[in-house]
Amino acid sequence: MPVFIWEGKTKNNQIQKGELEAATEDAVRATLARMRITPTKVKKKPKDLFENVAFLQPVVKEKDVILFARQFSTMIDAGLPIIQCLEILHTQQENKTFKGMLKTVKESVESGATLADSLKKYPKHFDDLFVNMIAAGEAGGILDTILRRLAGYMEKAAKLKSQVKGAMVYPVVTLIIAFLVLVVILVFVIPVFQEMFADFGGELPGPTKIVVGMSEFVKSKILYLIIGMVLFFFAFRKYYKTEKGRESVDGLLLKLPVFGILLRKVAVAKFTRTMGTMLGSGVAILEALDIVAKTAGNKTIEKAVYNVRSGISEGRTMADPLAESGVFPAMVCQMISVGESTGALDAMLEKIADFYDEEVDQAVDNLTSLIEPFMLVFLGTVIGGLVIAMYLPIFKMAGAI
Repeated sequence: MPVFIWEGKTKNNQIQKGELEAATEDAVRATLARMRITPTKVKKKPKDLFENVAFLQPVVKEKDVILFARQFSTMIDAGLPIIQCLEILHTQQENKTFKGMLKTVKESVESGATLADSLKKYPKHFDDLFVNMIAAGEAGGILDTILRRLAGYMEKAAKLKSQVKGAMVYPVVTLIIAFLVLVVILVFVIPVFQEMFADFGGELPGPTKIVVGMSEFVKSKILYLIIGMVLFFFAFRKYYKTEKGRESVDGLLLKLPVFGILLRKVAVAKFTRTMGTMLGSGVAILEALDIVAKTAGNKTIEKAVYNVRSGISEGRTMADPLAESGVFPAMVCQMISVGESTGALDAMLEKIADFYDEEVDQAVDNLTSLIEPFMLVFLGTVIGGLVIAMYLPIFKMAGAI
């Protein structure tokens, strides 16, 4: 149905504005009359010319979904029906893409589908974890609590992700800048010095010969080097998409000296937080482990979680297969064992997650403090080495004079 933009006055002469979906303008005026609003302006909302061009539409961000869960939880807690909540959230939503999604979800619920099944239509924004917890909330009559837990979980997960990304921004940007500076020096600066040295004559020092040779190689082979790097990038991506490739690369990442420790702590925090949230929301343990494995983001962690699931289905505890995986620290396995024996596994998992969130904070700080001096030494050695190599002949000539 078309959307109409309206403006009108209440009985107290207060001006109000809004949008309504209706078949005709008369239907909008009738709806406003029932709301005791005297319409002064009603017109059809103009169509967006680019509404069917997907890449030109606004992106639904994680914070949009978190805010949706928070507001939905508050409305449910206040006693509003689900359809009315979805109508309010749809009307107030500013992101056009998300607004359209909420409209579809509302219509699906109105037609008799469950909220979980309606959200399942958008797996990119509402993953298995979200959908299964909503289903558990609907079945247990605790949808407001589940939505609140989901919002809290997503906020902490987003914070964890941003910490890891933030730790990697500095070294990656520094390396890219260093690489570009190095290419500019070799391609444009060194040849100028090379011509000058040719005019002077005489034997060049060893370091200068090496740098000049590098410059000539890069200048003559730069096109092949660029093509080689692009081919390597695509070949690596293709290899990483294979089962064996992901296992090899993900396993190697976890074994890296400093970064690997950070990844392990992030994996433990994510695993325990997700499991604790799902178990506390009433999701069955085998189903929870299946979802956790799919959202692990690391093939080695995923394999370890599936081994835990297989062990539990055979009657074993969660702690033993975790300990055998060699991925999770002994302290974590022991605490999970205690949680299982006391019947408070979800609470224990939440405590472990809180502890490892702090560990990740500390690991990120340590990584940053280690990277900064390393990058300074690296840049000083590479760029400074090139500069010194090019000035050595000048120092040699000055000494001879």
